[in-house]
Amino acid sequence: MKAVKWTPDKIRGLKGKAKVVCVTAYDFTTARYADAAGMHLILVGDSLATTVLGYANTIPVTVSQMLHHTAAVSRGAGTAMVVADMPFMSYQVSTEQALANAARFIKKAGADAVKLEGGALRADTIRSLVKNGIPVLGHIGLTPQTVLQTGGYKVQGKTDASIEALLADARAVEQAGAFALVVECVPRAVGKLISETVSIPTIGIGAGPDCDGQILVSHDLLGLSGSTVPRFVKQYADLGSRITTALDQYRREVESGTFPSDEHCYG
Repeated sequence: MKAVKWTPDKIRGLKGKAKVVCVTAYDFTTARYADAAGMHLILVGDSLATTVLGYANTIPVTVSQMLHHTAAVSRGAGTAMVVADMPFMSYQVSTEQALANAARFIKKAGADAVKLEGGALRADTIRSLVKNGIPVLGHIGLTPQTVLQTGGYKVQGKTDASIEALLADARAVEQAGAFALVVECVPRAVGKLISETVSIPTIGIGAGPDCDGQILVSHDLLGLSGSTVPRFVKQYADLGSRITTALDQYRREVESGTFPSDEHCYG
């Protein structure tokens, strides 16, 4: 029997029943592997800017670049829900701008939903997108697109006032119609409190185990991000060193003339 595609309603229905498992992907091949591993949701993150394109932060990545990579992921995914991250200044100017750009991700790139950063400030935008048939994944806590304003990647929710603001943001995103909510870089107790406050699943990244699900950047968990990774990352493989070893062996065999051998030649 063919596996059933994950949808916003099915993701929402996991609340209190099972954990939501998510990972980022930026290309067809990684999406295929993520889908085969049983991911519920694949996020084409604007982390594309740093992991694939080599920028210092997520701000420079463009709508065109995100569309290009989202389309590749959509072609590789099967049952997993594909969510496209809307990049910086693709939804902040106006609701009309947000609708037009979100529609491109759905119609042109084959995404199943979009993600945008911000809480109460984005409630009207989320509400408009959902009303027009575009599912939305929210994102509060550390919001990388505001890194220039906040002065870096810092843990959020460390004071009573900031915790109250996060709870208000979570409720606003929920009431606006988002099907789930990414919560990034908050203390474990705050992640738990947010998860208990809203009826939609919370997907944590650096927010502790009490969230309703987890997401990690694929490059981080596979060991492709170099020597520096955030504290909240568990590295499940060290593909970086294995790739370097394989390429070094290839170089040495070409230089020595041992590759290609007879078995790699046509008769």
